[in-house]
Amino acid sequence: MKIYNSLTQRVEEFVPNEPGKVSMYTCGPTVYHFAHIGNLRTYIMEDVLEKTLRYADYDVKRVMNITDVGHLSSDADTGEDKMIKGAKREHKTVMEIAKFYTDAFFSDMEKLNIKMPDVVEPATNCIDEFIKMISALLEKGFAYKAGENIYFDTSKLKSYYVFGNQSEEELMVGVRDDVTEDTNKKNKNDFVLWFTKSKFEDQALKWDSPWGVGYPGWHIECSCISMKHLGEKMDIHCGGVDNMFPHHTNEIAQSESFLGHKWCNYWFHVHHLNDQTGKMSKSKGEFLTVSLLEKKGYNPVAYRLFCLQSHYRKPLMFSFEALDQAEGTYKKLINRIASVKPEGSTDEAALKEWKDKFVEAVGNDINTSMGITLLYDVLKSDLNGATKRAIIADYDKVLSLDLIKAADALTPADEHANDDPELVAFVEGKIAERKAAKKEKNFELADAIRAELLEKGIVIEDTREGVKWKKA
Repeated sequence: MKIYNSLTQRVEEFVPNEPGKVSMYTCGPTVYHFAHIGNLRTYIMEDVLEKTLRYADYDVKRVMNITDVGHLSSDADTGEDKMIKGAKREHKTVMEIAKFYTDAFFSDMEKLNIKMPDVVEPATNCIDEFIKMISALLEKGFAYKAGENIYFDTSKLKSYYVFGNQSEEELMVGVRDDVTEDTNKKNKNDFVLWFTKSKFEDQALKWDSPWGVGYPGWHIECSCISMKHLGEKMDIHCGGVDNMFPHHTNEIAQSESFLGHKWCNYWFHVHHLNDQTGKMSKSKGEFLTVSLLEKKGYNPVAYRLFCLQSHYRKPLMFSFEALDQAEGTYKKLINRIASVKPEGSTDEAALKEWKDKFVEAVGNDINTSMGITLLYDVLKSDLNGATKRAIIADYDKVLSLDLIKAADALTPADEHANDDPELVAFVEGKIAERKAAKKEKNFELADAIRAELLEKGIVIEDTREGVKWKKA
């Protein structure tokens, strides 16, 4: 296994702290709204990382937090609490908002075949742990009290910007010109460990602490939750590239100051999903969720394939045309797998050989596109049907595209199950192109595709269940 380590900025051989075992942490959602598909790209790729490690026979323990308090609308500890913002928007309590959107997030995970982490811990469960760590940081001189709040003192660190040599201006993501600077801070980069009611009088969730009634800052929760379940040393910490600064930078600062030693060896960051206007977010344009994709007729697994076709360390450009292509590719792939009959007996030696190829390919910095390529290589090989299906099912432990399940659903009762797979793939591809053209209101192209199919003896019909086709 090799993965790119954001801390060292290079691809490294993965060596866990304990041979054969992996401790892995995922930054979970702030549950004040639905997750958009850009957020979910990160969780898909983290899921692939975990499943690749398991596929390579590592014993993995993965922990994820749920942020239900303390995350302000700017990642630099300014603005309104996101949970309060969600509660005001929907006229509900903070805990009602947290429950609703946590359940919605888990539903999205299930639709995208993302495995539930071994441990999922809400921040509000761990107030005692937060207070213990903050007290220790105060005692060690890494924190101070000002304006009734407790701050981490970044000037006490030998190195604060641990993820590269970007300038401060480039690193200060999440800080807006219209946000009032916190004058309690000794240094611009200091961050809040504990807010008292002096910050927000109307804060819904408050707890007693040695420093007054209040609530934890956002950054403290991941450090404490990971240590609670994974111990003082961790192998891999995951998140979106926008978490790198200030969130993960602050996690390292407080964790290593508290522990007195290195905390996490490998940092795994997934790049943005962009649309034509830039980075996808909840505040711009059409709010793209898994539920919206379903309403538009897309299979969520096709979105997973769309993500797997690209490398996680590259920005991915989203458009409905690109998703149409991914869905067309998925349908063609399923049709090809459906044409493989389970004939003969499984060649165990071949199965091991192809498994080793997959570990080598995908295990090279989670190269999922190479994993997809290997699927096609299996289909083109001269292996018998039973062995091909066994290898495909094995690969799907990582890819999680429902490959055999979807192929088996194309029973002989399906009107095209016994047609030439190449013909089915061609027609389904053309139907996907026509769908994209209609979305762009390019009806001339859509009509031309219909005419092209008719010339080849294929009649298509638009129905409430989707586009149907038959031979003329």
